[in-house]
Amino acid sequence: MNLDQIIDATSVMPVMVVDRPEDAVPLARALVEGGIRVLEITLRTAAGLDAVKAIRQEVPDAIVGVGTIATPAQLEASIAAGAQFGVSPGTTPTLLKAIVESRLPFFPGVATTTEVMQVLEGGLTVMKFFPAVAAGGIKMLESFRGPFPQVRFCPTGGINAQNAPDFFKLPNVVCVGGSWLTPKDLIASGYWAEITRLAKEAAALKP
Repeated sequence: MNLDQIIDATSVMPVMVVDRPEDAVPLARALVEGGIRVLEITLRTAAGLDAVKAIRQEVPDAIVGVGTIATPAQLEASIAAGAQFGVSPGTTPTLLKAIVESRLPFFPGVATTTEVMQVLEGGLTVMKFFPAVAAGGIKMLESFRGPFPQVRFCPTGGINAQNAPDFFKLPNVVCVGGSWLTPKDLIASGYWAEITRLAKEAAALKP
């Protein structure tokens, strides 16, 4: 699966923080049932890679990626766990080199024009804009369009059901990422039906 196919399969990418491995599969199933198939499992917890393995094995309709990749070692571990794509909060020259060499579909993180240019030098034109709202939000993305008409973005950070439609209006936004689909309290309580409801609402946000 290439990056364009992954983008075509999603409009909202949930940023999933899995504390307990046993929550991974029911959480993924709840999201897929609601129409959200492309899932970003973060490495913010020790359960992240185990969650990726479990979802790949038990939720075949899900497209599973790993987020918060910050080093080549984490990239390698993510690929070994079965990641179908990767996401980073930022992009160093060392990480960019590893991303390009891995050939894994990837959303490298950027927040400034300099970082966009560095990623472009690696031959990548789809990027994660993070932290989106704190880094300038819609105005920043509009500013990027002039010098970087070939670049497409997945803004993440401060995105929610209320402001996502405004981001979708931008021609250089292909999807958005957010954690509002997977609230910690709902996961801890096992309220999977409510997560499915949130997923259905999110899937309908993009025109």
